Amino acid sequence: MDEHETLAERFEAQRGRLRAVAHRMLGSLDEADDAVQETWLRLCRVDADEVDNLAGWLRTVITRICLDMLRSRRSRREDLADQQVLDQVSAAAQGSPPEDEAVLADSVSRALLVVLDTLEPIERITFVLHDMFAVPFRQIAPIVERTPVTAKKIASRARHKVQGTPVAPADELVRNRQVVSAFLAAARAGDLTAILAVLAPDVVRRADPVAVPPGGATEARGARAVAEGTAALAHRSQLAELALVNGTVGVVVAPRGRLLFALTFTVEDDRIAEYDVIADPARLQRLDLAVLS
Repeated sequence: MDEHETLAERFEAQRGRLRAVAHRMLGSLDEADDAVQETWLRLCRVDADEVDNLAGWLRTVITRICLDMLRSRRSRREDLADQQVLDQVSAAAQGSPPEDEAVLADSVSRALLVVLDTLEPIERITFVLHDMFAVPFRQIAPIVERTPVTAKKIASRARHKVQGTPVAPADELVRNRQVVSAFLAAARAGDLTAILAVLAPDVVRRADPVAVPPGGATEARGARAVAEGTAALAHRSQLAELALVNGTVGVVVAPRGRLLFALTFTVEDDRIAEYDVIADPARLQRLDLAVLS
């Protein structure tokens, strides 16, 4: 085995972890694979014998690549990514979600990826390395060009954003979570009876125009009308997860971790009295999103 083959073998032993790190930093499996490939190309351009800690060197390189990609993403509109999201919804409607969706769901929640996407690039990088991969701050600091103390503060700020701040008391949050969770499970199954069981008789559902099918009503009133509309869109629920939305229990629909819809609920007497389907990009940007622990 020559030196190149030996190097390739050592790199392949690290590929899985590198992909996992990049996926959480970028929120995209395709972009993660691009970052891994770029890391390999950079490794090929150095003298590997001079790398004392290959795993640490690779982690540093892929982190810097991801940081550059995140900063570039922030500086431009991602029209292509938006189109990929719409294509994903179309695929889900046909009952054939891509393999990537299953991989994503098994590795990290879509809701977490949505929340991570609200962080500043350096916040996301620092949080992922420390909180998700237990990398010490003394090792993170040179990667993000900060002191260990500053890196720790950045991670703490990111952690606070990810966890969010509930606006409801803990017991109320638990009850609302049970109701919304039951609604989501029934919606995924397209179970009309189960959906009706968690809706108030005079429930109101409002939706942004882009969130409803062509010709569909943006408002529905009454348990029967709302339940039938929910059951008819069961395919969307397959991509939905609970999240903290504006400090209360809500739902995000996020194909490949990219936010498409958010649902906010008003729960009264352990039933859903009303809910809103938010899809307008401007409204989505104003939402305070966090992971529901």
